[in-house]
Amino acid sequence: PDTFLAAEIIREKIFINTKQEIPYSSAVTITSMSENPEKKLLSIHASIHVETESQKGIIVGRGGAMIKKIGEAARAELERLFGIHIFLGLQAKVDKNWSKDTKALKKLGY
Repeated sequence: PDTFLAAEIIREKIFINTKQEIPYSSAVTITSMSENPEKKLLSIHASIHVETESQKGIIVGRGGAMIKKIGEAARAELERLFGIHIFLGLQAKVDKNWSKDTKALKKLGY
């Protein structure tokens, strides 16, 4: 399975579910992806990078509701595309001004 595709699907679900409250200052990195053929399960762990604590609050939502909604939508699409059950772990991180930092951009794959 493609880590780039997985990251882009998660990012798409961020935009859809936050109604673009999060500007284009979010990025998704896949921190790990491993398949367990015996359990027919693909585990994906991803970090959602934003620039401010307030953006992180929007991503997480009250009681974790928004990040759960993003994860459920992304997982459903990833399962359909990859044809395997998926465990998707999402984490929101603040990386201040990452979109203006060339080192951070490179680290995030831009």
